[in-house]
Amino acid sequence: MLTLENKMIPDNFDYDKLVALSIEAHQKFKKIRPLTIGQASRISGVNPSDIQILMVFIGR
Repeated sequence: MLTLENKMIPDNFDYDKLVALSIEAHQKFKKIRPLTIGQASRISGVNPSDIQILMVFIGR
C-alpha cells in the first residue's frame, strides 16, 4: 500500500485515454483528480480493476 501512496499521477493526465475504465470511475477521476494511486483507490465507486488499468497507463 505504501508504494501506491507514493505513485504520483501527473497533473495533466488525460483520463479520456483510459477507455477500459468503468463509467463511474472515469467520471470520478475527472472530477476529483486524485494526486496518487493510493488516493484514487480510496474513491467510492472505483473498483480494483480500474486501479490496475490506471497503474498500467501511469507506468508507461
